[in-house]
Amino acid sequence: MKLSEIKKELNALENVAFILPNGTYVPEHFHVTEVGLITRNFIDCGGKVRKENVVNFQLWDANDFDHRLKPKKLLDIIELSEKILGIEDHEVEVEFQGETIGKYDLGFNGTDFTLINKQTACLAEDQCGIPADKQKVKLSAIPTQTNSCTPGGGCC
Repeated sequence: MKLSEIKKELNALENVAFILPNGTYVPEHFHVTEVGLITRNFIDCGGKVRKENVVNFQLWDANDFDHRLKPKKLLDIIELSEKILGIEDHEVEVEFQGETIGKYDLGFNGTDFTLINKQTACLAEDQCGIPADKQKVKLSAIPTQTNSCTPGGGCC
């Protein structure tokens, strides 16, 4: 989800809620402790230089049980970050503390933001020697040949 999409959704919401991939909600007293721009410069396993920019939200579950972040306040934080840090309309990733810091992609289900598990991937599969997936064919889908050999037919 891009930053512009989040801002659009926040303008229509009365409350901000995030759902973890397991279906539970981030506690409603969470804080957004950071909004930032993360730039990764790296070389993939095929030797290609890559650059990735993402907007990062860090959510924190404090023992501040009376705290509720309203959409307008989050919009204000985002707009200040855009102004001060020069953040553009990049994809957003969210960090949230579980057993360790989890990084998630962000979605929206019409009422709440959804945290989506991130996956690793090879960006240069053609360079790594990873075999292509074999095409699976059902034997019943293979057409039968009428000119095939039959037992005792003398063609073998």
